[in-house]
Amino acid sequence: MTDPASERRRLASVLMNEGVLKSPWLRAAVETVSRERFLHPGVFLDEGRTWRPVTAAGTDPDGWLKIAYRGDTLTTQLDGHLTADQVGGPVVGVPTSSSTAPITVVGMIESLDLERGHRVLEIGTGTGYSTALMCHHLGEDDVTTVEVDAQVAARADTALEAVGFSTWTVTGDGLLGHPYRAPYDRIIATCAVRRIPYAWIRQTRPGGVVLGTVGSWPWGTGLAKLIVGDDGSAEGSLVGRSSFMQARAQAVIPVAGDLSARTAYADSERRTQVSPLVLEEWMPACLAQLAAPGAQFVRAADHDGAPLRYLFDPERESFAEFLVDNGNWTVRQGGPVALWDDVERSLLAWQDAGAPEIDSVRLHVTPASHRYWIGRAPTLRWEHRIA
Repeated sequence: MTDPASERRRLASVLMNEGVLKSPWLRAAVETVSRERFLHPGVFLDEGRTWRPVTAAGTDPDGWLKIAYRGDTLTTQLDGHLTADQVGGPVVGVPTSSSTAPITVVGMIESLDLERGHRVLEIGTGTGYSTALMCHHLGEDDVTTVEVDAQVAARADTALEAVGFSTWTVTGDGLLGHPYRAPYDRIIATCAVRRIPYAWIRQTRPGGVVLGTVGSWPWGTGLAKLIVGDDGSAEGSLVGRSSFMQARAQAVIPVAGDLSARTAYADSERRTQVSPLVLEEWMPACLAQLAAPGAQFVRAADHDGAPLRYLFDPERESFAEFLVDNGNWTVRQGGPVALWDDVERSLLAWQDAGAPEIDSVRLHVTPASHRYWIGRAPTLRWEHRIA
């Protein structure tokens, strides 16, 4: 029989060897908190085009522990309602809640620089596992966690109670924070946002930390770590790559329908200076989201199966279509905004600056805007104003 305690110790050792787990208190939490308790009633395992449901009740204890401690992100809900105990076989669907990989969870908690006495607000309870890790160190009364999905929140609350933490679990829109227990010393978000909500800044003490993933694509997103100032603004940087499900209130509606009709009328056509294929790489995708924050990168195929690539900004009614001929790329652009011009300008400036990584991106947040910059190059500055 597999021993749960030995699995927790093994997980802690793996995380230490990866250089992610550093704090003795957090190691103690990882070795104590039972991740398998937070996966009930079950998970969906990715099988490519389908998800295979695996339940705690329908799996032998050894098998269940091996799933819980193999270190992956485990999907716990599909399509905003479906759990593994509700289906009898493989299904298709879109993940809407999960237990994030421990290496990511632990890395983010380490980035908070937590100390005893700190009061923490967590946005996105999920299964409640990360909540429990923080409660183990800070105590249940100093951790508040907000989850938008009532069923997900209820399951997390049950799991937290089962492991002995009667913490503050709230059902609501985490983008609004939770002002009733403010101010906080730390705010951590386990969902991605298009921009850091100012409510989080307002509810954090001066000198406090706000940590959250910024961006709207599934890739090219960065983990922003901000220090709140006395003047109500916050400043910091993208400390690394990070990928989370989008906050539901900000979820992007995919561009659908007849894409050829959407791109029928172009205002300009020219050869590109940069291949649009770079947008499939992490840092260029990050730059694209800074230069054209409302744009979506869409990949499709024509009737012959040839790949098609586009940028669409539905709100600004603009598009860029990319065509290739013998390795040479042409861009057709239409609408009020020349999307590719903005993105390409940033990509060229970034290349000229030596192609720095994502941790070179600085960020300043005020009630009126988000300002991003890399170094001192004037072409590597972007402002996203809040209308």
